[in-house]
Amino acid sequence: MRIVNDTMLLLGVFFFWSSCQQLETPEPVQTQVLWSQADSSHNNYRIPALVVSTKQTLLAFAEGRESGDSGDIDILLRRSTDQGRSWDEQQVVWDDGPNTCGNPCPVVDQTSGRIYLFMTWNLGSDSEDAIIRKQSQDTRIPYFCYSDDDGLSWSEPVSLAESGKVPDWGWYATGPGVGIQLQAEPYKNRLVIPCNNSYTVEQEGEAVKGAYGYGAHVLLSDDGGQSWRMSELISPKVNESQVVELADGSLMMNMRSYQGKACRAVSFSRDGGKSWSEPEPAPQLVESVCQGSIIRLEGHAERPLLFSNPAVPVGRTHMTVRCSFDEAKSWSNSKLIYAGPSAYSCLAALPGGRIGLFFEAGEHHPYEKMVFISFAPEELFSFNLLANDKLSESNLSGFLP
Repeated sequence: MRIVNDTMLLLGVFFFWSSCQQLETPEPVQTQVLWSQADSSHNNYRIPALVVSTKQTLLAFAEGRESGDSGDIDILLRRSTDQGRSWDEQQVVWDDGPNTCGNPCPVVDQTSGRIYLFMTWNLGSDSEDAIIRKQSQDTRIPYFCYSDDDGLSWSEPVSLAESGKVPDWGWYATGPGVGIQLQAEPYKNRLVIPCNNSYTVEQEGEAVKGAYGYGAHVLLSDDGGQSWRMSELISPKVNESQVVELADGSLMMNMRSYQGKACRAVSFSRDGGKSWSEPEPAPQLVESVCQGSIIRLEGHAERPLLFSNPAVPVGRTHMTVRCSFDEAKSWSNSKLIYAGPSAYSCLAALPGGRIGLFFEAGEHHPYEKMVFISFAPEELFSFNLLANDKLSESNLSGFLP
């Protein structure tokens, strides 16, 4: 039976009780299922994205799907004004009938408060494989919309087919995850949106599917989102990407890798995202082939980097958060969040200093539910968050509100 009771999944995401009893925390771990296959608006829900507005509202985006990665897909949103304790009812940001509106990738302009949401569109009758192989009726196109009222309403989506995509590119995806706004001069306030795409390869060794390879890039804006331009392509054999600004002002792109190393890949930019270094493996960030999330924990004294993904070389299980206190040179404090099936994730630094993680998980496969969890960083740095494959009610005692 594919529908699993929400409580059963929450049982698998909890603090080790004996440790919690010995440690005083301002607020215990919070968990909540935001979407589930038990919900009735769509058949399935995937692709988490989580940001915090300038008014400290949490915005959790997802795809509402009728089938798989193509077909009828809508962009959905739930909001929380109390740091994730409770959530508004679902709203539909973009629904284009039977067509695909996917890959939510939001960014907040801290100067204006405007929330931009980047997305991608294609005909619902065109599959990803057909788009990659140039056998589709149409192609995949990046779009964006925005909200000036804290996510309560959204503008009409605007196409970036001309300024945001090279004609040769077939498949295109924004994120999945979030964009960032740069803080260091000379590129302060630049908006950076991580993206990825397929392209026609010139060398056989670059190919991932037939005659086509996978690469990543970013979209850039220096005028508060009024205009957007593309960076150079990062290739070969990388795609789904997230970007973070390092302490020296350089950027690091963290990417899903097809290089056969069972780990993530990274690339660096020293010109605000315009050009990028050759991708290289990040062996400490173990992964099969999946999506991951990386952010800086602003507000914490040491401003560490956090990274989340299903940290296994094969399959999609063991959702894990890692910390870096040396600008991604090394990763420590690896904490298991959920040992069961789990896939895509999105981290966020929450108001008051807590850490938020929005991720896909389930008992039998990773796409049964989309779970939000929040916890204090001291708890992450001090001891493990544990997950129990045997989801028994006794394990939950004392952890859920």
